Amino acid sequence: MNDTTPDLSGRTALVTGAGRGLGWGVAVALARAGASVCVADIEATDVARAVGDIEAEGGVARGATFDVADGAAFGAAVDDVVTAWGRIDAIVHAAIFMPLTRFEDLSDASWRRQLDVGLGGFYNAVRAAWDPMVRQGGGHLVGIASGSSVRGYVDEVAYCTLKHGLEGMVKALSLETREHGLALNTVGPGAPIKPTRLSWDELEATPEEVKASWADPRDLGRAFAWLIAQDPRVWSGFRFDAGPIRDTLDREGVGFAVEPEKVTLYPDDFRARQAWREEAS
Repeated sequence: MNDTTPDLSGRTALVTGAGRGLGWGVAVALARAGASVCVADIEATDVARAVGDIEAEGGVARGATFDVADGAAFGAAVDDVVTAWGRIDAIVHAAIFMPLTRFEDLSDASWRRQLDVGLGGFYNAVRAAWDPMVRQGGGHLVGIASGSSVRGYVDEVAYCTLKHGLEGMVKALSLETREHGLALNTVGPGAPIKPTRLSWDELEATPEEVKASWADPRDLGRAFAWLIAQDPRVWSGFRFDAGPIRDTLDREGVGFAVEPEKVTLYPDDFRARQAWREEAS
């Protein structure tokens, strides 16, 4: 049977929003794959818990408690990773602020906060990682996609706006980062996951039959590990989905031949981006 776990030995990563949910699952999965992982979140208690979860499995982790909307704080966290481990190979930006609000009830402050965290946080990630990644010859910058990246939903005006904006940023900036070996991509869950807003206590109080309907974020995290294990000069400017990648890993192992249907729920978009990038090169 083919190995279904990518090898990230010697790599380092910083994952925002890693205190719970999908970000937590990604952080644990990257550590299981051999990476040294910086767990970043705005909640110190959640950071400590996630670091403990990784270390309990024998992984290497450190914590960073900061607001991703603060560019200086993001830069300091990346500098700490480079100081501690000598390099920064990947940042996965999973932090989000997502209140469900009708536009007529949406305050100016909430609008700005959602964009500052979801889209501004990714901008800050790129700014913070740019110099060290360029110096070391490349790296991966990964944002989180969703159905809101391509569709609109009631009560999600700000969220849909930032997710659409994230795709535009990845498409455009990936053209400028080619010469530096920096890969910018998004990865959607590609499978049902727990609602972002649920705390650990709320999750534990959720009925088992409901929890059973959600994918294990650590299992989906293997898809992020697979992407980060790729040469950053190969795939950049794309939208992937973790569910299909997880299934492909289970079926074919880590060395599978990439085809759109194997790595995303949106194969037509993937092909269109391939064609567009070839024309732009």
